[in-house]
Amino acid sequence: MVTKLLSRVALSCATLGGFWASSVRADFMEDGSGSLDLRNFYFNRDYHGPLAAQSRRDEWAQGFGLKLLSGYTEGTVGIGLDAFAMLGLRLDSSPDRSGSGLLPRGSDKRAAEEYGDIALALKVRVGNSEIKAGSLIPQLPLLSANYSRLFPQTFDGVQLISRDFEHITFTLLHADRTKLRDSSGDDRLTAMPQQGAYSSTATSGSLSYLGFDFQPFRDVTLSLHESELEDMFRRGYAGFKANTTLGDGKVFTEWRYFTAQDIGRRLLGEVDNQTLSTNFGYSWAGHTISGGFQRAYGSTAYAFVGGTDTYLFSEQQISTFALAQERVWHARYDYDFAALGLPGLTFNVRYVSGTNVELSHVSTTKARRQLASGERGDEWERTSDLSYTIQSGPLKNLSVRWRNGKSHSNFSDSADEDRIILGYVYNF
Repeated sequence: MVTKLLSRVALSCATLGGFWASSVRADFMEDGSGSLDLRNFYFNRDYHGPLAAQSRRDEWAQGFGLKLLSGYTEGTVGIGLDAFAMLGLRLDSSPDRSGSGLLPRGSDKRAAEEYGDIALALKVRVGNSEIKAGSLIPQLPLLSANYSRLFPQTFDGVQLISRDFEHITFTLLHADRTKLRDSSGDDRLTAMPQQGAYSSTATSGSLSYLGFDFQPFRDVTLSLHESELEDMFRRGYAGFKANTTLGDGKVFTEWRYFTAQDIGRRLLGEVDNQTLSTNFGYSWAGHTISGGFQRAYGSTAYAFVGGTDTYLFSEQQISTFALAQERVWHARYDYDFAALGLPGLTFNVRYVSGTNVELSHVSTTKARRQLASGERGDEWERTSDLSYTIQSGPLKNLSVRWRNGKSHSNFSDSADEDRIILGYVYNF
């Protein structure tokens, strides 16, 4: 399979290279760029308690990602092509500890020896508007592709981003398939099951998205977005973000408000959630302290597209803190050692606490016991992240990152987790 994948990579590169070469006459070659991203990833998560369905997830894999981005042809309408080729190799795994998200696995729980894919997107630019058709990696409040393992999640569809109106960004998107972070094939669109709150098998035919971001002042952004996952739910988002100088540093805040309601054939059953997620902080001389509160209303859990990130300030390595009626407090500290003359070295630590979880739709044994005793759910998680990237010399862009997390819950499996990521990016 590796040979076939490498052949597809070579064919993709040749195709894009030919496209670039034929477009040299259009004098846009200098606008093209490329990168080779090598990511060596070790993942270990140990679950605690006799009721844990799986005691450990422990895998090691190597990823190769080749990205080629063309410029645009000359003229009123510019045309370009983007390509992303990926290859993942299994270094260590076994059926009793698979499922880390690094590698696809079969019904026997055995991880694949290798997997990969070629992603292409045709792009058209008119004025300050860009249309992309093909493979998309959206980073939007209601559709944030996950990139926490070897490769990013992608969506097949069409996306328009327009900045033709001053201070306004307009986004329009339609997608009908996705490729999850540990998959080499196209998958149907789903909703995240949220520990039993929603069906894990129901699929949707398409997702539609509309968004407006308005920046009346340089340091203030107002947002309104809406999306529909066909026959499942309609979601809304309202956002406010601002920052300003205060003393020797900068104070900032962001408020994110989400709504979700079932629609169409109601393939997930009832969907009724409203969640407010906030963050406040201050940054100075390499230090950043931040934190905030989050509150969920309605009778069901936070609803979002399968495989994506939540876009909530509460989301951690192990838990998302996004269940029905959950009340959350979060705090974070970041330090950039460039302030001490060590550029490339960064550190952060986070703590999130969630209480008042309504457990009637949580499917774990621990949740049923809590529910029978009339109790609500509580959980907390602490994570830390230490990263260093070499800034110059022959090993420039070589990085090492250690992410550590510890979680505790009275309604689901508690866990300890470590991720060690060795990366290298070569730009050309």
